[in-house]
Amino acid sequence: MIFLKTIEEIILMKKSSVLASKTLGLLTKEIKPGVNTIYLDNIAEIFIRDNGGIPAFLGLYDFPNTLCVSPNYQVVHGIPNKKPLYEGDIISIDCGVYMNGYYGEHAYTFEVGNVSSKIKKFLELSKKSLYAGIKKCKIGNRIGDIGHSIENIIKKNGYFIVKDLVGHGIGKNMHEDPKVPNFGKKGKGIKLKEGLVLSIEPMINIGTSDILFHKDGWTITTLDKNPSAHYEHNVAIVDGNPCLLSTFSYIYKELNIESLEESYYQNKKIDFDNL
Repeated sequence: MIFLKTIEEIILMKKSSVLASKTLGLLTKEIKPGVNTIYLDNIAEIFIRDNGGIPAFLGLYDFPNTLCVSPNYQVVHGIPNKKPLYEGDIISIDCGVYMNGYYGEHAYTFEVGNVSSKIKKFLELSKKSLYAGIKKCKIGNRIGDIGHSIENIIKKNGYFIVKDLVGHGIGKNMHEDPKVPNFGKKGKGIKLKEGLVLSIEPMINIGTSDILFHKDGWTITTLDKNPSAHYEHNVAIVDGNPCLLSTFSYIYKELNIESLEESYYQNKKIDFDNL
């Protein structure tokens, strides 16, 4: 069942999403060679609780930690541990927050120190596919339009979409209908409506779409052990158009990156400056 949200509910959801975004922003300056991911997890849990939220992933479906941390060829749902990060690694971090009765989540793939130009291009295009999908979150479009736009960018650049894992609706529950595949056909699937809130999250691999589910019940890796990237935004349809509830701006501030990529997806009714 699909639950459409009122503007009041979307504002509450934005607060949850922004706290997840701020948490990733805080972690940005800590991600460097030698750091282990349980250290990052502890920082995130303390920050979320100190700011009035609850770590959404901790205990959800019995997940043991605050963050999903997935380095290199791990796709998603990696469990924090004491293994150090190394120069040239990449690491996808997914963060969820429960606050005011609503969930928000946010994911970004970080560079650890200096990475190769090949990896930089891969990350850039993976993130570009995320925004291509978000741009289709408009009244009159369908779920298939989102996936088709993501798939178009990924395929023409020679990368691979993880088809066994998808985005989803979000609200009072972390995972709600509809499912949002990162592939699809134009004009297919349910119609998008005012008040729909989605987690758009392309999971992109360099070498193959095939993945391996590990015995711990959580960790998922690429079958060929080539790198994987994961970017995620929470998006609401407000006044017929996509409106970002999460933001990479806190990450970009720490990385000294100037970007206008999110400016198209803002709405005055739920401005970040009012949170």
